[in-house]
Amino acid sequence: MAKKKQETASLIETFAEFKQNKNIDLTTMVGVLEESFRSVIAKIFGSDENFDVIVNPDKGDCEIYRNRVVVNDDEVEDPNKQISLSEAQKIDATYEVGEDVSEEIHFADFGRRAILTLRQTLASKILELEHDALYNKYKDRVGELITAEVYQTWKSETLLMDEEKNELYLPKSQQIPRDFFHKGDAVTAVIDRVDNTNGNPKIYLSRTSNDFLRRLLENEIPEIADGAIRLCRIARIPGERAKIAVESYDDRIDPVGACVGVRGSRIHGVVRELHNENIDVINFTNNTALFIQRALNPAQVSNVVLHEEERKAEVYLRPAEVSLAIGKGGMNIKLASMLTEYTIDVFREVEGEEMTEDIYLDEFADEIDQWVIDAIKGIGLETAKDVLNAPREMLIEKADLEESTVDEVLRVLRAEFENDAPQAPAAQPTAEAPADANEPAAEPAGEES
Repeated sequence: MAKKKQETASLIETFAEFKQNKNIDLTTMVGVLEESFRSVIAKIFGSDENFDVIVNPDKGDCEIYRNRVVVNDDEVEDPNKQISLSEAQKIDATYEVGEDVSEEIHFADFGRRAILTLRQTLASKILELEHDALYNKYKDRVGELITAEVYQTWKSETLLMDEEKNELYLPKSQQIPRDFFHKGDAVTAVIDRVDNTNGNPKIYLSRTSNDFLRRLLENEIPEIADGAIRLCRIARIPGERAKIAVESYDDRIDPVGACVGVRGSRIHGVVRELHNENIDVINFTNNTALFIQRALNPAQVSNVVLHEEERKAEVYLRPAEVSLAIGKGGMNIKLASMLTEYTIDVFREVEGEEMTEDIYLDEFADEIDQWVIDAIKGIGLETAKDVLNAPREMLIEKADLEESTVDEVLRVLRAEFENDAPQAPAAQPTAEAPADANEPAAEPAGEES
């Protein structure tokens, strides 16, 4: 008898150990174990309706009773639910036809295969329980910061473990370019999403999302955390630069000053976590033109013309301010467009000059390779003036041309006009999109992403 109970007792102990490690409550533990026994009993006998399964987690055992009705010896039709009178009287001589017989059975009597099936069923249900617990823990925490330990790094993602040894995934695409992790490192990220495909939850983290920057700022700046300052908009190029727009509900609080702190003391911790990602903080305003001017900081904007239906803006600047507005690699104007949600076209202001004749690029096919002309036209530059008025860096990066190729193109185009005493237009677009051909006061010079 003791040996028969040993098998079921070991199963109870296995489940109790899982319950202790995974913090499963007692009621759930008992329910899962009973369900596992009933599942196997139903496979063996065809039904578990006439069985009583009693789990005793405190004692570490399980009792199983089969209930059958006594019938005459020649009337037994279902041996699982009926017992002959002669068999019943072997248990107790006082049994009569029509009475119920409750007989304890031992799972070990069903053989090794039944024990193995029970173990597999129990393991499967335990895994389901673990998955449900993990999903329920994280499903409502999307957008929260979490710090976890690096367990292993692969080419496409990094595996981290939380305090309860649950697996968390940080994809390479969600890592800041200068991120480099070693096993055991503590990494802070934001919970990006929770997938639960086929009941197998996977928790994905992110260090490149705007929410990551938002949560870091809330941690470092109390006025944002308590709502005195509102973080209105965020634009990021992870690891490089970010722009944030803030406003205060209290006139006594300077939102930009409060966010930056004395000599950048408040925002320094955030910048360090982001591997020196520069953060520009500006005042938010519902005045779109003014907001665009602020977003293009440090450039000083002379004038802004809005096309609200198309969500486009023409920004006019002095020549010396154009490079500041565009920024290195077009980064400043790209972030300004992301922050304001407007496509921004930048124009140079040049006074006292008249229009000069222009020439389409295709006319230079005898001096410039056609594939080079096609690459330049692919970024919106159609004429020689377009190219000459565009920043050299933009031609290299957006048209994906070698520096030597761009320099040769510029040399050829300048040579065409050198004897014509060229006069620049009143306003020359230098970034984002070419100007309207019907506007004689401005000539397009290129696109900036």
